[in-house]
Amino acid sequence: MKEAMYYRNHDGFVYCVLCPHYCKLTEGETGRCMARKNIDGKLYSLNYGKVTSYGFDPIEKKPLFHFHPGSSVFSFGTFGCNFRCDFCQNWQIVEDSSLYVEMENSQILELSALNGSIGIAYTYNEPSIYYEMVMDLAKEVHKMGRKNIMVTNGFLNREPLEDLLPHIDAMNIDLKSMSRSYYSTLCKGSLEPVLDTIKLAAERTHVEITTLVIDGENSSDEEMESLASFLGEIDRNIPLHLSRYFPHNRMNNPPTAIETLERLRNVAQSHLNHVYIGNVWGINNDTVCPTCKNILIRRFPETKVIGIEKGHCSSCGERVSVVL
Repeated sequence: MKEAMYYRNHDGFVYCVLCPHYCKLTEGETGRCMARKNIDGKLYSLNYGKVTSYGFDPIEKKPLFHFHPGSSVFSFGTFGCNFRCDFCQNWQIVEDSSLYVEMENSQILELSALNGSIGIAYTYNEPSIYYEMVMDLAKEVHKMGRKNIMVTNGFLNREPLEDLLPHIDAMNIDLKSMSRSYYSTLCKGSLEPVLDTIKLAAERTHVEITTLVIDGENSSDEEMESLASFLGEIDRNIPLHLSRYFPHNRMNNPPTAIETLERLRNVAQSHLNHVYIGNVWGINNDTVCPTCKNILIRRFPETKVIGIEKGHCSSCGERVSVVL
């Protein structure tokens, strides 16, 4: 355990101010995230140094398509989350706090430098709720001249987000829906803090967005129009990943129709230059120049940068939004 950051004491309670739930905790009580606990009037991080899953992943698996394409990154997660998504893909490690091995930060840093890894991806469960571990590691990773990547639901208060962003090189943020009721019913969270995170993060670091599409839940043209226009107003070059849903956890809806994903990609492309489809084998996810349609990055059979020279399209000279 480690004493947590971002909490207040008042009238015998501990108030966690890390995320917008603002949990009010009595002695011995744990927050909604399952990872922060009031012990003797102090808030402690329960998942510091407790790793539930780790491995080396292609950067595209995060997914990040415009950040060091073709590279590998050491990825790990702990337990807990400040959402309870009915469709959670990693619910076993999120909800079972006994499934972990203890790892020192030094061990994680050592692993992060192996197998051609460019740094660390904080992922698998929600990294903002092991905030202290992310912050400590991220500072050391930068000292090593390597990269920090955060895969997050974006449900984080502004002060901790602003403190963390200087240490994060890229983020993939889930924007699950543009519906408040979707967030409250299916995710047990709220939409507005996520939108605020996207706006702020896009000003400070490389950002890509993932939306898990579920037929009949967030699959209408109108909703995709709203989501893509929101992102496009921030920056048309923000990559959007439309991911195919499969039954998982408490949700048994049928898998998303591929035709739905293709239709929604067409809708989103009126506002965004780069829209990709995830969890579908064999789909064309090449990155093309928005001006001349020259292929910038080919992704099958392997990821390869073929049309970028000194940050510009090799065909028309347009500046491209890819971090190499």
